[in-house]
Amino acid sequence: MSRERNTFNEINITPLTDIFLVLLIIMMVIAPLLDQQGLNLTVPENVAEEQVQKDTKILTVDVSSDNRYFINGEEISADSLENTLKAQAKDYPDGLMIQTDGNSTHGAVVKVMDSARNSGITSISVSEI
Repeated sequence: MSRERNTFNEINITPLTDIFLVLLIIMMVIAPLLDQQGLNLTVPENVAEEQVQKDTKILTVDVSSDNRYFINGEEISADSLENTLKAQAKDYPDGLMIQTDGNSTHGAVVKVMDSARNSGITSISVSEI
């Protein structure tokens, strides 16, 4: 009873080719979308601190470690932050400096940046205290 078995020794690459073609099409569709930029950031130059304080009028917002906001030493609530920045923006034409504590949250800093942008401030700098 010896029966001879026919074995199939070739690999079928059709499903593999289909998968690669689908991945290629997905990448071709997604690639143009990845070219968009969110923020245009510029790297600041090293300038002596004395020169910055004398020549410029920059509004400073401090963000404390417990996510409270201070402008000129006065605490500002998160709800009134945008209105306060709108009122102060006229007196400080050179922009906004956000000074953050190392333990403040990212959301607190982004809240200041959003409020500043909505207030018409276009030049924003961030530094850590």
